[in-house]
Amino acid sequence: MEKQDDSYSEILDVKAFADGLERIAAEYPADKDARRAALLAYLRGVSQEGRARARDILDRDGSGMGCARRISWLQDRIIIHLYDFVIRHVLPAPADLIAVTAVGGYGRATLAPGSDIDLLFLVPGKQTPLGQKIIEFILYILWDMGMKVGHATRTIDECITLSRSDVTIRTAILETRFICGNAGLERELTARFDKEIVRNTGPEFIAAKLAERDERHARSGNTRYLVEPNVKEGKGGIRDLHTLFWITKYFYRVRDTAELVPLGVLSKSEYNSFQKAEDFLWAVRCHLHFLTGKAEDRLSFDHQQEVAEALGYHTRPGLSAVERFMKHYFLVAKNVGDLTRILCAALEDEQVKDQPGLSGVFSRFTARKRKIAGTQDFVEDRGRIALAAPDVFKRDPVNLIRLFHIAELNGLEFHPDALKSVTRSLALIDDRLRADAEANSLFIAVLTSRRDP
Repeated sequence: MEKQDDSYSEILDVKAFADGLERIAAEYPADKDARRAALLAYLRGVSQEGRARARDILDRDGSGMGCARRISWLQDRIIIHLYDFVIRHVLPAPADLIAVTAVGGYGRATLAPGSDIDLLFLVPGKQTPLGQKIIEFILYILWDMGMKVGHATRTIDECITLSRSDVTIRTAILETRFICGNAGLERELTARFDKEIVRNTGPEFIAAKLAERDERHARSGNTRYLVEPNVKEGKGGIRDLHTLFWITKYFYRVRDTAELVPLGVLSKSEYNSFQKAEDFLWAVRCHLHFLTGKAEDRLSFDHQQEVAEALGYHTRPGLSAVERFMKHYFLVAKNVGDLTRILCAALEDEQVKDQPGLSGVFSRFTARKRKIAGTQDFVEDRGRIALAAPDVFKRDPVNLIRLFHIAELNGLEFHPDALKSVTRSLALIDDRLRADAEANSLFIAVLTSRRDP
C-alpha cells in the first residue's frame, strides 16, 4: 500500500476513501457479487465527486494544468486502492506480483476529463493465472465505471524488444510512470530502456517524431489559424508541446520541462512561455471535455462562446469576449510554433557535434554559413537566418521586421540567437517605428505570407 499522498486532498480525503473500502470488505466477506457491486458503486461515486471538485477549482483558478494533474492524481488513488483491495480481499496475492504503471498522457501525470487511461502491467516473467485474474478484475471495474482504458501486459524483455521496432511503444515507455505494485520492475524497465534503446537511437527517434508532427499538421492544412482548431492535435496545440518534450526528454531523460532550464536547453523565459502555453491549452481542453461530457478536442463555433465565458473573457470596446478568447488562442498557438523552432535549432547546435546522424534529421539546417543576397545585416547559418552583427536591431529598428521578411523570401528558419535578440530588442518598437512606411509594408507582407503566416 502507498504512503498516503494528500497532494490534492481538496478533491479527495484519502483516509476516508480507504476507510470506505474497508467497510465494504467487512460488510461483504463472502458474497462476491454484492461486494463487487458495492465496490463499483463506491468507486464510481468517488470518481464523479472528485472530478466535479476538480471542475469547481478550474472554474475558480483557471489553471488547466492544475485540473489535469488533479484528475490524474485522483485516478492514481483509485487504481492504487483498487489494487490493494483486490490483492487483500478478492484474489489474495503478494503486493509485488505485478507492477501497475501509467503510460501516454496518463504517464505524464496529466488527464483531461474525457481522456483515455493507458496502463502497462509489468510482470516479472511468464504471466501467472493469478496475476491475469487480478489484472482482469481491475480492468473490468474501470470499464464498468465508464472509463476508456487502454492496456497491455508485458515482461520487461517484451517491452524492450517491441520498443526497438515500434516508435509508438517506445514513446509510451519513455513516459512510463509507476503507480503501484512492484516498483522494482518499473525501475528495471527504465534502466534497461535508457541503456539499450535511448542511448543509440536519438536521431531515429527525433526523425520519427518530427515526421509524425508534419503529417499531423498536413491533415489540418498546415495552418494553426483554423476557425475551429483542434486543441490537442492541431498545429500549435497540446500535441506539439508533447513532441517538444518527447524529443528533449529522449536526450536528457528529464521528468519535467523545468529541468531543461539548468541544462541550458530552454532559457527561463522560454520555459515560462512553454508553461503558459501548456496551462492555457489544457484549460481550454478541460473546459471542452466538461462542457460536452466527452473527449471533444475540436474548438467548434458551438463551444467557443461557452469556453470563452468559462475562462472569464469579457466583451470590450471593439472586441467581443469570444473574439478576445480566439485571438489569445492563436497567439498561444503561434508561441508554440516559435518554441518549436527555437528548441529544434538549439538541439541541433548541441547534439550534432556528438551525434552526426542528427544533421540529417534537421535537414533544413544543413547549409553552411553564407551571405544572403540583398542584405548586409543578416546571414544564413545552416538554413537559418542569423544576425551579421550584435547591434543589427539597434542600428536600424526596421530590421526587427526585415528579419522575418527576409526569412520568408529565402525560405529560412530562425537561428535561436536571432529570436532571443528580437525578444531583448522589443523596447525598440516605438511610435517612430510604427509610423515607418517600410516597416509597415514589410509587416503586411509577413502577415499575408502564404508560406507560414
